[in-house]
Amino acid sequence: MQVLELIIFAGLAAIVLYQLYSVLGRRVGRQPEDQQATADAKVRAPRAPAGLADPADDGVELTGLAAVKAKDPAFDMTRFLGGAKGAYEMVVKAFAAGDKDTLRNLLAPPVMASFEGVIDQRAAEGRTERVEFLQAPRADLEKAEVTDGDLARLTVRFLAEFRSRTKGPEGEGVDDRRTAELWTFERRLKSRDPNWTLVHVDAAEA
Repeated sequence: MQVLELIIFAGLAAIVLYQLYSVLGRRVGRQPEDQQATADAKVRAPRAPAGLADPADDGVELTGLAAVKAKDPAFDMTRFLGGAKGAYEMVVKAFAAGDKDTLRNLLAPPVMASFEGVIDQRAAEGRTERVEFLQAPRADLEKAEVTDGDLARLTVRFLAEFRSRTKGPEGEGVDDRRTAELWTFERRLKSRDPNWTLVHVDAAEA
């Protein structure tokens, strides 16, 4: 009788354990065998082309920033963003003031033509504008790529708050603005000229 009871209990235990496994047996987190499988996968995974991957990342494809650094080892991201913020403030103030000479040194011809059209229209309407930043703009790299051999394009997202003082036929006005824009800068990495040129401006979500 005891043997029969043991057999029955063993059968019930097997059924219960199977049901528990079917519900709770899915693994959560990394298991020791997963680590080995991951290591094997890394060994077998093909490496990305030079300039698109960092050897320290085991072949994982990175953004185009790696390609920029491969073409120009002296490239410094912190220095670039600092210069981009300075250029942003300079362009915004020069555009408001109608300073075409300053803008020509910083803008690509298509962008300059667009800015110049707005400046000329504002002057024809007898309007003037002056801008002051309420705080330093924020700059974050949005995208980086290298095309045509050594032509680097870096897109920066700017968040800025500034005060615009305008004067026109109807009188004076003050307007506090908060803007979010994507500015794309371009430069030949093999060129001796270290300056970047603004080639495109897009609105962005704040």
